[in-house]
Amino acid sequence: MTTIFDDLLESVRAFLLGVDDVRVAGAVSGIDWKMHRRELAPQRLDCLRHLDRAAEIAPASARPLAGLLAGHRSRLRWGQTYGREDFGQGFIDNYGWCEVFGTRGHFANDSIACGVLLLGPGLLYPDYHHEAEEIYVPLTGETEWRMGDEPFRRRMAGEVVHHASNVDHAMRTGTEPLLALYLWRGGPLAQKSVIARTGEEN
Repeated sequence: MTTIFDDLLESVRAFLLGVDDVRVAGAVSGIDWKMHRRELAPQRLDCLRHLDRAAEIAPASARPLAGLLAGHRSRLRWGQTYGREDFGQGFIDNYGWCEVFGTRGHFANDSIACGVLLLGPGLLYPDYHHEAEEIYVPLTGETEWRMGDEPFRRRMAGEVVHHASNVDHAMRTGTEPLLALYLWRGGPLAQKSVIARTGEEN
């Protein structure tokens, strides 16, 4: 008998296998999907109020995963890496993540982490970096992304965003929330990112 957690892992696997990108394919090819499930206590966050809208605006390819997250949000462990002292209460009220597998996820994996990031509308996630290589696949559009000294660039849902190790990157949402799937590998999978700057430069 499958559980909601098994369904979530399978939904993530199916979505990633459907992404036509060599970087995603390379990361996914090394994953052993027979992972041990952890018993994690659910944890809710204020940002989860944005999940319904994210599921509404997700494209057809991402709708099963986004809908599953929205429908079962209260059974999942949602977390935050930062506190109010980092970016302010407004950010904390509209930010969170859920790790599906990794060193802190619902399924144990010591070599790669995968989960979802949720940001509310009108939010700046200031420049930060970390040792791990990071691949994002936005499940919603209308968010602008920046890496290094490049200007912000709007990305479409399904467009792969790659951040190399220790390279600064930032995001800012528009009128819609961001729900994005992420993959971390090649560094500490639970490392707190280094905040590079907090201003909203172009």
